[in-house]
Amino acid sequence: MDFQTALKQEKLDDIRKCPKADLHNHFVLGGSRRFLKEQTGKDIQPIKEPLNSMDEMHAWNAQNIGEFFNSPEGRRMLIRATFVQAKEDGVSVLEIGEDVWGLGEFFHENIDELVEAFELSHKEIAPEIELRLQIGLSRHCDVAYLEDCLSHFWGCKAFYSIDLYGDELAQPIENFKPIYRRAKAEGLRLKAHVGEWGTAEDVRRAVECLELDEIQHGIAAVEDPSVIRFIVDNNIRLNITPTSNYLLGRVKDFKTHPIAELYRSGVDVTINSDDVLIFDSDVSKEYLRLYQSGCLNAEELDNIRKNGLKKVINQLRGSL
Repeated sequence: MDFQTALKQEKLDDIRKCPKADLHNHFVLGGSRRFLKEQTGKDIQPIKEPLNSMDEMHAWNAQNIGEFFNSPEGRRMLIRATFVQAKEDGVSVLEIGEDVWGLGEFFHENIDELVEAFELSHKEIAPEIELRLQIGLSRHCDVAYLEDCLSHFWGCKAFYSIDLYGDELAQPIENFKPIYRRAKAEGLRLKAHVGEWGTAEDVRRAVECLELDEIQHGIAAVEDPSVIRFIVDNNIRLNITPTSNYLLGRVKDFKTHPIAELYRSGVDVTINSDDVLIFDSDVSKEYLRLYQSGCLNAEELDNIRKNGLKKVINQLRGSL
C-alpha cells in the first residue's frame, strides 16, 4: 500500500512500512518504550495532556526516568532502544547523536568509543538505516566548557551535523558564533533549536549569526511574513515536531499547527519525533495526526515525507 492510501485509510501499520526520515530525535528520549520495558522492566508512560513549560517537561523526566539510565551501560541501552524504535517505525534516515558532555560521562573521553557505541547498535539492529551522527550542545553550558569538550570531536569524520538545544533564553545566540564558525570549517551541517519558544526575529538572528543550514522547530517564523521569505530565500530547512509543540503548549491544536502555512509558503519542512518516550510521537503517528486533524492533506504530507528523504549537500554559503 502506498503512503497516501495508508494515510487516507488511517492504517498506521501501513504508514510505518513506508520509508521516512527522522531528523529531529533526541536519542536519550527517542527509543522504544516496549524494548526498554522488556530489557529493564521500567514502564515509561508518555504525557497525555499539554504541559505549560519546559520546566514541567523536565519535572516529568525527573519523575519518570531520572537517573535510571545514567551509566555507560544505560546510555548504550538508550542508543539501542532508539534504533529499535526507528526500525519499527520505518525510518530510513536517522539523525541522532550524543551531547558533548556525555563523552566524559559515559565514554571515558574516548571519541572512538562513543562513535563505536552508535555504529555497533546501528549495525546489529538496523543496518539498512542511513545513520547521520550529530554533535549535541546544551545552550545552558558555558561556551569555554563546550569548546573544551568539542576539542575531542573536531576532526572526527563520523559526524554529520552539530545542534544547539535547550532553553532559548539561557544565553544569547551570539555567544556560540565561534563554535559554529569552527563547525562550518569542519564541514558539519549547522543546526540549532530556535523558534520553539522564541520569536520570528530570533529565528532570523540565529540563521544570520550562526549561518545555519537547518532549524529544529522554527515554528515562530510563521509570525512574520518577512522571516518566512528570509527562510525560503536562504534554503533553510525546518525540522518540525508537531506533537511536541502541542503537548508543550506551543500550539493550540494539530489542525492549526503552523507547519501548514510554512509548507504552503514554500518553506522546506520535515516531520520528526523529538522525544518519543515523552510525547508518544513516532514519525508515522506524526503524519497520521496531521492528516486526521485536517492540517495537511495526504499529497502534501507525502511531499514532505519525500523531501525529508532527499540528500542534502552541505555547501558553504556566503554571508547572509
